[in-house]
Amino acid sequence: MLTMRHPFRNAASALGVFLLAGAPAFADDPAARGDTPEAQKGYDISARADRTDNGFGDSRVSARMVLTNRAGQQTVREFSFQTLEKEDESVGDKSLVVFDSPRDVEGTALLSHAKILDPDDQWLYLPALKRVKRISSRNKSGAFVGSEFAFEDFTITELNKFTYSYVGEEEIDGMMTDVVDRFPRYENSGYTKQKSWVDQEIFQVRKVEFYDRKDALLKTLTLSDYRDYDGIWRAHSLKMINAQNGKETELVYDDFTFKSGLDENDFEQGVLTRLR
Repeated sequence: MLTMRHPFRNAASALGVFLLAGAPAFADDPAARGDTPEAQKGYDISARADRTDNGFGDSRVSARMVLTNRAGQQTVREFSFQTLEKEDESVGDKSLVVFDSPRDVEGTALLSHAKILDPDDQWLYLPALKRVKRISSRNKSGAFVGSEFAFEDFTITELNKFTYSYVGEEEIDGMMTDVVDRFPRYENSGYTKQKSWVDQEIFQVRKVEFYDRKDALLKTLTLSDYRDYDGIWRAHSLKMINAQNGKETELVYDDFTFKSGLDENDFEQGVLTRLR
């Protein structure tokens, strides 16, 4: 979800489920939890992965976006990513992506206010036009700056956006994982289903498959190089491979900084026109 906390939530503690000081409150959403054993187990696994990230407050990180086309040619972009943690599970995180290079995307920025079932608020700043464009809820499946990440992918990490179904266990890369299907509850999703693999040791999402509106596999996200920041885990490599066009995009993160003093004012729409 671009560090996409994990998302798309992008962190968990080896100690299991816990709350840090200042962490947002949480409570199960009965509609997301479901009423079958498979649904409830899938929800519980996903909730554990999501909630062990609570308490990070805010984060900053510099990163690279590496785009590879079908012929293997690569383009590298530099960007920064900031996140403000949600207050509770009735709302979502706020995030800001700003590109630093190359020149053709320098100053381009995406501000996201994640919601649960209501349409997410997203604004794209285009420096060449010197204007802010609001992203329609019907256009969230569009590609973000030509990458294999969609606008929707920046806000899909919120637990209660989905219903769940436990699939089973599977070993990947020498790790035992729980496999969980998740189905969007929110309108206008570009996906009918996402299949996630959550490791059983530090409860991190290791892989996600995204299925398009025709129920065909669209793309696969792999998350690797997890590092522990005093109980907050972050993947430092997120690679999205498109199964339908052969392209891929990898996000490679530097070290994260947490509790840096970011607040609501840093994630208001007006900040987009003051970036440069």
